[in-house]
Amino acid sequence: MRHEIADGFELDDDPQRIDVDAVHAFISGESYWGRGRSRERVELAIRGSRRVVGLYRGGEQVGFARAISDGVILAYLADVYVLPAYRGRGLGLALVREIVDGARDDEISPSARWLLHTADAQGLYAKLGFSTDLPTYPLMERGRVAVAGDHTTAPSPG
Repeated sequence: MRHEIADGFELDDDPQRIDVDAVHAFISGESYWGRGRSRERVELAIRGSRRVVGLYRGGEQVGFARAISDGVILAYLADVYVLPAYRGRGLGLALVREIVDGARDDEISPSARWLLHTADAQGLYAKLGFSTDLPTYPLMERGRVAVAGDHTTAPSPG
């Protein structure tokens, strides 16, 4: 899938087109969730994802999102960003809509349950059906375990 959206921007789910250096620069240097993440870990995460979508303007990658999934029951939305200079134009909404609703049935089933974590974008995700309502069953999370070479800092649990 490769298609143009407003004002010369384009979405593309070709994993070979992803600019790993650009994704690493944003996630490791600007994001609150992956600050310090190594380039190797970013590359491995991209390769291990069920689906990736890049947001481009001209030859520059200006946004990114990835999905981790078994393809049938569960999908997790991760590492979503649009560079600050391009925010406020509906591009984040288009990017998330594409990764969630644009997947082929053989990639991620339309009936899969989607999950995500966000500290500040609940309004964006609510537009696409994500909810902050308590889940049917309590959610549990196992925190990160430090490993050699991973300098990621994460916000401490609430």
